[in-house]
Amino acid sequence: MEPVRVTLIGKPGCHLCDDARAVIEQVRSALTADGVATELVELDILADEELARLHSEDIPVVRIGEKRHAIWHVDAEKFEAAVRRAAGGAKKSFWRR
Repeated sequence: MEPVRVTLIGKPGCHLCDDARAVIEQVRSALTADGVATELVELDILADEELARLHSEDIPVVRIGEKRHAIWHVDAEKFEAAVRRAAGGAKKSFWRR
């Protein structure tokens, strides 16, 4: 099975982006332990004019696959559930063990 692609769109020095990255990494770690593979791709809006035009007021933006999942704040439980759905996996939650 292909890993679920998670994209974090942000920029350097963005504290909300750093917070989102921390939540994403924590959840990815738990998902990996459960056998759910993910791939994290980070995109910098300062390096891409189109991303800057689309998202400059909304960063961080988190996508799961091609769907936008969150802006500004990542809720760990909702993020985990969405990644599990994208993976077609069970609804077991790290946060409710």
